[in-house]
Amino acid sequence: MSAVKFEEGRLMQVLVAPIVSEKATMVAEKSNAVTFKVLQDATKPEIKAAVELMFKVEVKAVSVVNTKGKTKRFGKSVGRRDNVRKAYVMLKPGQELNLSGEAA
Repeated sequence: MSAVKFEEGRLMQVLVAPIVSEKATMVAEKSNAVTFKVLQDATKPEIKAAVELMFKVEVKAVSVVNTKGKTKRFGKSVGRRDNVRKAYVMLKPGQELNLSGEAA
């Protein structure tokens, strides 16, 4: 575990949802990484600690991408999608994270 201590309640909220897409699957196969949607103000050490706490795996590195929300039309009005912060969590060799919910 990391030397920095975070509040467990905060860590449980940092990871919003796993991202399951074609790109995320390709990244997972290529570099043993898992992709998550995270809170806008989440830091890399918080994301690392949250994944290690919730999934009991060892994290090698965390990369973060901020994606701006697109402007879209909804009938007559123009709206905007939310900004998204994605975290690519690289796991150490030999570590595996099962998001499908099936028992291993």
